[in-house]
Amino acid sequence: MSEAAARLDAAATGEVANFTAKPEPAPIPDFSFRNGDGEELTLADFRGKLVLLNIWATWCGPCREEMPELDRLEAELGSDRFEVVALSVDSKGETLVRDFLAEVGAEALALYIDPTAKANFTLGAFGLPTTLLVSPEGLEIGRMVGPAPWASEDAKAFIEEALALYAPAGEG
Repeated sequence: MSEAAARLDAAATGEVANFTAKPEPAPIPDFSFRNGDGEELTLADFRGKLVLLNIWATWCGPCREEMPELDRLEAELGSDRFEVVALSVDSKGETLVRDFLAEVGAEALALYIDPTAKANFTLGAFGLPTTLLVSPEGLEIGRMVGPAPWASEDAKAFIEEALALYAPAGEG
């Protein structure tokens, strides 16, 4: 295990203790999704940023509960160095997702959707929610299966450590 992975594993405590760092960052297979304007994107569009990629759906109870937490995390830490990408895999489309985000008061999160749910299979995300931490180079640093209180002090300290390790200030 790399020193960075060991430090990240050590930082994954308390509310985010279920996060598992990969021994070495690993390539992520290509897949595409759309933003709220209907533009097709890939993870390559986020290069240069540390990304917390959360795969979720409106019909997933734990996903619904963690969405306000992800919104608060994005509101507090989102920057040119970090972004929460909450990727809905709802097959019923953008309107359902947009209405849900409005219902829970999510204002900081951008709308991203993969109505084909190909991201689940491409990423091996067979349980929802699944959250991947993606390096500024587009490599998977690690993941967590299941919900987390992403606005908690534990989660923020974890993201700050990841930023220090993978997206130092002044870079990216």
